[in-house]
Amino acid sequence: MDYVRVGEKVISIEKIHNKINDILELRCKGYSQQEVAKILDIDRTFISRLESMGEVRKGGDIAVVGFPIKNKEELEEKLKKAGVDFVLLMSEDERMDFVKRQSGQDLFNGIIELISEVRKYKHCIIIGSNKRIKVMADLLDGHVYTIDIGQSPIKEDVYVCPEKILEIVNMING
Repeated sequence: MDYVRVGEKVISIEKIHNKINDILELRCKGYSQQEVAKILDIDRTFISRLESMGEVRKGGDIAVVGFPIKNKEELEEKLKKAGVDFVLLMSEDERMDFVKRQSGQDLFNGIIELISEVRKYKHCIIIGSNKRIKVMADLLDGHVYTIDIGQSPIKEDVYVCPEKILEIVNMING
């Protein structure tokens, strides 16, 4: 057992760990904070603070961005059904059209606007070539999940397994 001295008190680190494990185990089983507090004879606000301190995410607020995607319609449909908030998928032809139909300044402004929009989401799944996913991940805040679909530059559409993306979405949503 590890012990520490705090002033005149001797504290068991193991006892603290065990109590925290008991709290989390009961909460995972579906007990309310109030019920756990009563069972373990501790203050409910301690449980609330403990959970807030360890919280990594609340779920929701997911964006998915990817190109060049062969099965983009199928993927879009499944992502929308799964509750994904923002989906931007392009085939190679759509991506090239997006680039070619705009002047340099308009293209730059369009890309900045898209980055600004995607940065609003807590979680972003990026699907693309190895170099592009790294650059995109560096530009975004929040939790970024990358799916590498090939070496840069990718010139043809790539099939992306919907189940692989939905697995990440489900993990985020809990």
